[in-house]
Amino acid sequence: MAAAAQVMQKAQDVAALYRHLCQFPSLSSASIGPEVTTQYGGKYSNVYTEWAQRDLDRNELVKFCRQYIVFHDNNTVVYAGACGNGSEIRGELLSRESPSGALKAVLRETKNRSGEEAQFLEVWDRNRKVKSINLTALEKHGKVYEDEQFGSLSWSHSETHLLYIAEKKRPKTKSFFDAGHLTTEEEEDGAEKTVKVRAPRDLHRSSHVGVGHCSAFLFLQGDQFVLHEDWGECLVGKSVPALCVLDIESGNISVLEGIPADVSPGQAFWSPDDTGVLFVGWWHSPYHLGLKYCANRRSALFFVDLTGGKCETLSCDSSAVFSPRLSPDKCRVVYLQCAALGPHLQCCQMLMYDWYTKVTSCVVDIVSRPADGQFGGIYTSLLAPFCWSADSRRVIIDTVLRSRQVLFVVDIMTGMVTALQPQDTSPGSWKLMAADRDLLVVRFSSPNCPPTVKVGFLPPPGSEADIAWVSLEEENRIADIDWSYKSHRPPPEQENPQYPGLDFESILLKPRSPLDGCHPLVVYPHGGPQHFFISEWMLFPAALCKMGFAVLLVNYRGSLGFGQDSVMSILGKVGDQDVKDVQTAVLQLLQSEPIHPHKVALCGGSHGGFLSCHLIGQYPDFYKACVVRNPVTNIPAMVGSTDIPDWCLVESGLTFSYQALPEAPHWGDMLNKSPIIYVSKVKTPVLLMLGAEDRRVPNTQGLEYYKALRAHGVEARLLWYPGNNHSLDKMDAESDSFMNIALWILKHLEG
Repeated sequence: MAAAAQVMQKAQDVAALYRHLCQFPSLSSASIGPEVTTQYGGKYSNVYTEWAQRDLDRNELVKFCRQYIVFHDNNTVVYAGACGNGSEIRGELLSRESPSGALKAVLRETKNRSGEEAQFLEVWDRNRKVKSINLTALEKHGKVYEDEQFGSLSWSHSETHLLYIAEKKRPKTKSFFDAGHLTTEEEEDGAEKTVKVRAPRDLHRSSHVGVGHCSAFLFLQGDQFVLHEDWGECLVGKSVPALCVLDIESGNISVLEGIPADVSPGQAFWSPDDTGVLFVGWWHSPYHLGLKYCANRRSALFFVDLTGGKCETLSCDSSAVFSPRLSPDKCRVVYLQCAALGPHLQCCQMLMYDWYTKVTSCVVDIVSRPADGQFGGIYTSLLAPFCWSADSRRVIIDTVLRSRQVLFVVDIMTGMVTALQPQDTSPGSWKLMAADRDLLVVRFSSPNCPPTVKVGFLPPPGSEADIAWVSLEEENRIADIDWSYKSHRPPPEQENPQYPGLDFESILLKPRSPLDGCHPLVVYPHGGPQHFFISEWMLFPAALCKMGFAVLLVNYRGSLGFGQDSVMSILGKVGDQDVKDVQTAVLQLLQSEPIHPHKVALCGGSHGGFLSCHLIGQYPDFYKACVVRNPVTNIPAMVGSTDIPDWCLVESGLTFSYQALPEAPHWGDMLNKSPIIYVSKVKTPVLLMLGAEDRRVPNTQGLEYYKALRAHGVEARLLWYPGNNHSLDKMDAESDSFMNIALWILKHLEG
């Protein structure tokens, strides 16, 4: 009863708390300006940062920028601080400074002179805009890609050209019953207009590599409703990307030709001598698979030679490669590689391609099982945009190590990996945002500390632990939230015989105020399953903890950061090993912390929702409330409707094939791993939240489970969010979902 008295009860108080915590912004990007020497001999650099903050009144995520100045001497920060207040950014999709820092390119989406939405590519020269090109009006291509997966905005080293990615221009279509020619193409050729007929199958053929100027497209009748496959969840409408080049002086835009027809290019940048373009190409044949959060898609590093007339593959073409980064001396490219197909996220290799010797070498290999406290492997889908040391000998990475994000330095010559944080560093998680001339900009946060930005200089090799971090923003620690890591070992009967001896972790948040009684508990299993919780700032867990709940974030076996053996251990064990791990973590916590054993709730999304539904079915008397967001409930029913059909088979311990459907027994294997088979045992009240536009876990999964719960007399409520995809991250959906989560748990734990 004492614990209940401490828990926030009123909806208006919960809403006020959520509004308050929404005021803490997140750091989304950072860049470092040129080094300037003052007349007195001192040096300084400007740091430009972009942030995002929830604005509940405007119902949008507001983006703003803030600049800082860092005075330094002999690689030591003398003074660092902000230059004025932040200012809102409107319409910017991408921005990038030129290598010298003299110019800046901005991709902006705004209204044109007719009031219609249009994309503009701008070039800024210090304090004035010198180019503003209406890309939409030119009709050389479709929309420019601004996402992290494909998006690029790369300056040539000469600063005369800009490279970017856009949707390939499609032919315009007409109904069979529209007036006009059957198939026409208008060309600007004086006053005359010619009519051309071309078969649709010939439109994407290319016979050479080079730069092509797109003419107006023909109208195709009968193709009005042809399906154009895209890259799935979060990449809807992105089907066939094209490499585009802007000539800064002339303003001409060209589309590079000669890219293999079955490859989608992205993450592109200029070759060292500006004579070609390097890019990652993802194969989309025989059909597209979902790419977001799926680093395992077959891909390779390519080079388009604009002078020699060919496109060549620079890496292995049977693996998955991503995130190439060119060294400052323009001699080497490092990139990440993992196995194609298999787990969507896994431990990666870091490979290095020498531009002049054409030799590829492995710098960091896969780590099967890390030693205690040691480097556990690379787990990321993107390196920082700028991550090299000034001498082009070391690469700075951030990666997951158990339940935290850690900075490491990789010596590309020796392969030695060294932790960058000093031993007395505040516990939490660190992410590299930018590195230039050995000045590092990082983002730090923890479960009770919203994101803040810090700078420090990379020490010489062997002295990495001596790095000194300087905060550019005052930390806003939440004084009444405590948190800690919890280690867990499965009982002997739950060991994986193929991968014995694996342990796992969780992160516990709890109110700092002492209680005479016990805290109610909200248990969060993460999605994926090859994903993680790290000790960073998370809005929903922090808000629930401020309300008076303890919150347990469980990294069960199969989570990233514990070695490749842990990743592989869950394949074929979903619905069993991961479910038992979550229950083990909760039971072990009840033995060590003041947690009320009869006031435990579940909250999970995607695979976390899958686990939550399993837990209330396999342990029907244990959990008193359950909230699931876009949960997987019936694996075989998802195969034909998700953008990741391979997930259904691989996680079930089966082999995915483009050419073949699962055999009859396999459908039963997948069903037996699904929470729907336990629905008749469920007693726990369930709140379901579904995105109407979810391509990853179709909302039919949640609808089927909701109907089954009602058929068995279980209290259930379903919330339907139009226009939202798998993440339910539109501002109104996110805020509404938190309030409903909080009130549902209050009703069934405290009511």
